[in-house]
Amino acid sequence: MNSTERRHEIVQLALADGRVRVVDLAERFSVSEVTIRADLKRLDARGILARTHGGAVANNRMIRELSLMEKSAEHISTKRRLAEAACKLITDGDSIILDSGSTTAEIARLLSGFERLMVMTNGLNVAVNVADCDNIQLMMTGGTLRRKSQSFFGRQAEDALLRFNFDKLFLGVDGLDFRVGITTHFESEASLNQRMCEVANQVIAVTDSSKFNRAGVHKICGLDELDVLVTDSGIPDAFADTLQNCGVRLVIVEA
Repeated sequence: MNSTERRHEIVQLALADGRVRVVDLAERFSVSEVTIRADLKRLDARGILARTHGGAVANNRMIRELSLMEKSAEHISTKRRLAEAACKLITDGDSIILDSGSTTAEIARLLSGFERLMVMTNGLNVAVNVADCDNIQLMMTGGTLRRKSQSFFGRQAEDALLRFNFDKLFLGVDGLDFRVGITTHFESEASLNQRMCEVANQVIAVTDSSKFNRAGVHKICGLDELDVLVTDSGIPDAFADTLQNCGVRLVIVEA
């Protein structure tokens, strides 16, 4: 386990238990307490954990990473309305990227009504939802499968994206925070999402309002890098004002 993987695990432990202790972490990861203190110092500097005597506690803005199954069960009716609204932004003949995730999987379920689309995805569940659609030219990024999120990541996936130019990216969101921006929990997934943003003419984030004022561990992009945000009516007024001041178009459905 490298230092990035170890810090990711430390954050997940802190989120699960509320706090972590240096001595326990050193034993768990078979490293010195000096190394663990350096990890906690780095995470504290990034606002992810708050250091305490002998350990650290979770920052209350941080969110625990859910499995895909857990995500799929949350706010399902809202996610379906978000997917319907997102599909209204798609035009026949578009080339689109669907990020992995439960909301983008709902978008994928609705694509059979279009006459012709090109769809690239890193989500195994997303691909399954369009695999039988004759109207869709389906491509996958390839890479290494991360089973918890049913998503592919890695250099192979990033290189696959860089050979294309897409009309639109539909980006899933783990957290959306004033200070940090759009975030996710897994560093390699954040890196792949950044490449997605680079090769898409329009970046469209799709998320229910439970993700506002929350942050994952790794930043994907700033709020001002979004073109469109599809969300529900639970969006805080302060966020709506900030996003509109950044030039982001808001598409809001009823919660």
